[in-house]
Amino acid sequence: MKLGFSKADEAFRSECAAWLQAQMAGPFADIRGIPNLVSKIERRREWEQELAAHKWSCIGWPEQWGGRGATLAQQVIFAEEYARAGAPGRINHIGVELAGPTILAFGTEEQKARFLPGIAAGTAIWCQGYSEPNAGSDLANVRTKARLEGEEWVVNGQKVWTSLAHFSDWIFVIARSQEGSKGPKGLTFLMMEMDQPGIEVRPIRQMNGEAEFNETFLTDARCPADSLIGTPGDGWRVAMGLLAFERGVSTLAQQMGFRNELDGILAAARANGKDRDPVIRQRVAEAEIGLRLMRYGALRMLSNADHSAIDGAALTYKIQWATWRRNLGELAMDVLGQDGEIAPGAEYEWPMLPNLFLFSRSDTIYGGTNQIQRNLIAERGLGLPKEPRGDL
Repeated sequence: MKLGFSKADEAFRSECAAWLQAQMAGPFADIRGIPNLVSKIERRREWEQELAAHKWSCIGWPEQWGGRGATLAQQVIFAEEYARAGAPGRINHIGVELAGPTILAFGTEEQKARFLPGIAAGTAIWCQGYSEPNAGSDLANVRTKARLEGEEWVVNGQKVWTSLAHFSDWIFVIARSQEGSKGPKGLTFLMMEMDQPGIEVRPIRQMNGEAEFNETFLTDARCPADSLIGTPGDGWRVAMGLLAFERGVSTLAQQMGFRNELDGILAAARANGKDRDPVIRQRVAEAEIGLRLMRYGALRMLSNADHSAIDGAALTYKIQWATWRRNLGELAMDVLGQDGEIAPGAEYEWPMLPNLFLFSRSDTIYGGTNQIQRNLIAERGLGLPKEPRGDL
């Protein structure tokens, strides 16, 4: 469904769709439809740089920083056509969709000149240093510490679930810089190079056989004093602004990926006759309804003029899509039956569906568990009393 797009927007759709389809059918056909983020990393680095060379990497950014100054409608269109073409997941999603917009919103002009060109060019891959072993969904409980020594920040601590850290060039880190501070107070937002003696990355093997996530250990890791975004102790405000960007245009591309998965389930059901099962038919209908509702919710989020703030629609989106996709993974296995036990990568007509089931179990955990999301909705969205908490 196309909502409110002008003739000029549809002309833009034709332009980007033609380019993407040509790339996925031609020079980058070998990475088309890859269902994970860790396969063929070097080819995907080349893809990032190809996007940048044609100014498709970060189209919503200002032209001076490598973007196209694209309208919101054009960004939505590109996100949809990107997924429709079967283009691979962006290995620099964190840089393009999170770090870049955060620097544009909160960084100085000097910081923009320092960090943005590499992201836009696809030569600087970023990862996110938020979660810790005792501060996952409860991000305000971070224990990683940063102290200012002369012209450098010195950082010590451990981050976990850092996606693609083992391939990344940069990391942004939330660290506690004020001794004795608790909760969201006293946190600082730092930009750090990964290639230094003080940072060690250990991949975490997942149950689907991949290793997208990592543990990241920081031992006297360093970055220049002017590498912080905002001011010392103001990191929580910047971190929350970044999470608002996470609920931005990229949600439409995510939903197109979901569309491809649901279409794969439908194709499997038609092939093995499960489409005649009334219970399966009902569950497919519920999945279709849920997907359309997510699209409307995403468009509602994008209609908010302040994209650095988390409104009610943004508060509910994570639990909505995570629960929906977990159920989709279960539906995929029920449609496939015993065929779903074949490991991803085997000779199989729908290789992404077993992987979908295995990976979707994590969707309700990372980025804030469903339980924590309910607390956020209750406290921040509905204004209910906060849950009693012990001393941090």
